Amino acid sequence: MTRDGAGLPDAAAAPDTPRALDLDKLFAARLHAAKVRPYLATALFALHTVESRSIPTMAVDRHWRCYVSPYFVERTPVEELAGVWVHEVSHLLRDHHGRSDRVARERGLTGPGERLRMNIAADFEINDDVFGDGLVAPEGAVRPTSLGLPEGQLMEDYLRLFSLGPLTRDLAWLDCGSGADGLEREWELGPDGAHGLSAQERDAVRFRVAQGINGRPGSAPRAWQRWAEEAFHPPQAWRELLGAAVRTAAAGSGVGEDYTYGRPSRRSAGLPGVVLPSLRRRPPRVAVVIDTSGSVSDAELGSALLEVTAISRAVGGRRDLVTVLPCDAAARVAHPLCRAEGIPLVGGGGTDLRTGFARALRARPRPDVIVVLTDGQTPWPDSRPPCRTVVGLFPRQPVTGSHDEDDPDYEPDTPPDWARVVTIG
Repeated sequence: MTRDGAGLPDAAAAPDTPRALDLDKLFAARLHAAKVRPYLATALFALHTVESRSIPTMAVDRHWRCYVSPYFVERTPVEELAGVWVHEVSHLLRDHHGRSDRVARERGLTGPGERLRMNIAADFEINDDVFGDGLVAPEGAVRPTSLGLPEGQLMEDYLRLFSLGPLTRDLAWLDCGSGADGLEREWELGPDGAHGLSAQERDAVRFRVAQGINGRPGSAPRAWQRWAEEAFHPPQAWRELLGAAVRTAAAGSGVGEDYTYGRPSRRSAGLPGVVLPSLRRRPPRVAVVIDTSGSVSDAELGSALLEVTAISRAVGGRRDLVTVLPCDAAARVAHPLCRAEGIPLVGGGGTDLRTGFARALRARPRPDVIVVLTDGQTPWPDSRPPCRTVVGLFPRQPVTGSHDEDDPDYEPDTPPDWARVVTIG
């Protein structure tokens, strides 16, 4: 008996007699889901249901349509249906389709097998904390512990921790739709189909859900609270710029080279009986220098920590490759990235980020990319660092007059030409 992403049995043994979708039962389950998870109510009622006999259970597309099997609804108790409603809408709220597309581009993952892995990893991210407190966990729900993996990780982290094999054989059919892994299905209505939400409408739904979570702190799991904090900071253009800088650094000669037997070298074909390793590249190491001087507000420091989380995703979720350096007039302790909210941003004095550059470049191994988050009121190094540099500027109004009481002609330096600069809006 196969199961869907939330762990529910499929309709393999369903009779051939067509049945109408029991909307009363399905909507009663949605109402129950909204009652036990009120902060998700806006998203649950934004989904448009589509009856489908091409799927065994329930699935969503990236346009916020929910495809439902009438046989599945007939056989499943209302309480368990409520759990599936929450599971499916969680894929959309957490942007698993967009994140899967980004991961596929960054890591060169192609084919339906890799998309299945993304679907499984996305289910792990959701199911480790979505059930309980009035929401029934369906029997056999797909959880990371089933593969001996830790809970509390992101989809991108789980993708590095498992591959398809004997332990995932029972999940080979799993299909939560393009809303879970970004791959459009034949049975979906597509971007031009009826009742899909526009990009603006989808953003509005996410914002309303985030408002509900932030308005009642403590009523949602910590993973949802972190999601809500990030939802109030929409994706910035500078993140795409950072991603381009990261990819350029990774493509540079001699950067991140290593050997692996996971994919044998093509030259092995010329040496029968000998398996040669192939050359691979790791994501680049990133040093993040955060301006903690007195001219940077607490709100901007909080925003900087959210950007650090985005940076960790830009390097494929490898937190071990990201180091954070708080810096005002002196560089502080370099913190390896575990969780962004645990990094102390100590400072409050003057500003001289040259010490942060020097400290970052003394690290061993040396970073491949330096990211600086600052208001720009700082002197800059005289020479180009031997690695890519991206500067994220906190916005400032044009200032007249001096910033230095001892020098009335002082004007802060602009970022140097060798740095890629963008404003963090």
